[in-house]
Amino acid sequence: MTYIVTDNCIRCKYTDCVEVCPVDCFYEGENMLVIHPDECIDCGVCEPECPADAIRPDTEPGLEKWLEINKTYSEQWPVITVKKEHAADAKDFDGQKGKFEKYFSEKPGEGD
Repeated sequence: MTYIVTDNCIRCKYTDCVEVCPVDCFYEGENMLVIHPDECIDCGVCEPECPADAIRPDTEPGLEKWLEINKTYSEQWPVITVKKEHAADAKDFDGQKGKFEKYFSEKPGEGD
């Protein structure tokens, strides 16, 4: 098992989860974060820290697409280990449906 970031992170990109991760397995894209599934130690401390409720265990049904997205982009984007300011309009996007199709970006973030 591993934890993965799902679509509700898109355009919210809170980084509270990064601050508590003991193994630095978060990677930053332009408008979301992902978890490297091979680096995650399944401790679960990140899940309750996410204000957008975007982190889930990969054992939940229907998350296969998100496991693949986390794996793919964690190998392309820079690692992030420090908390940053979230997007000013993050609350406007929290809970919005269809965010992947509307807003997902393959561009990397800034990292640390």
